[in-house]
Amino acid sequence: MNTDSIINCTPHEIVLNSGATFAPSGEVARVSTDSTVISTDDGVTYARKSVGGVVGLPAEQAGVKYIVAAMVFDNCNRRDIVAPMTDVAVRNDKGHIVSVPGFYIK
Repeated sequence: MNTDSIINCTPHEIVLNSGATFAPSGEVARVSTDSTVISTDDGVTYARKSVGGVVGLPAEQAGVKYIVAAMVFDNCNRRDIVAPMTDVAVRNDKGHIVSVPGFYIK
């Protein structure tokens, strides 16, 4: 696939091990969440988080793939999304991701 047809919908630059780079598009896809406070004990709050729908993901376009975060990928059933393979990423000495080998697909 031509890398020009891949749009990065994360807030981070994505770099592949091959050197291909995908700058953030400015559109960030996210999963909405809500929390309900269950209790507070000695100043510590305990809450339950509920996951909502995906927001900020552009409409499907023929021939276009959208890079999204793993949480979006896991909560969306569209076949036009991909997620960086961060579990097998190259990391620097501080543990920060330098590059990934590719993308997970649906």
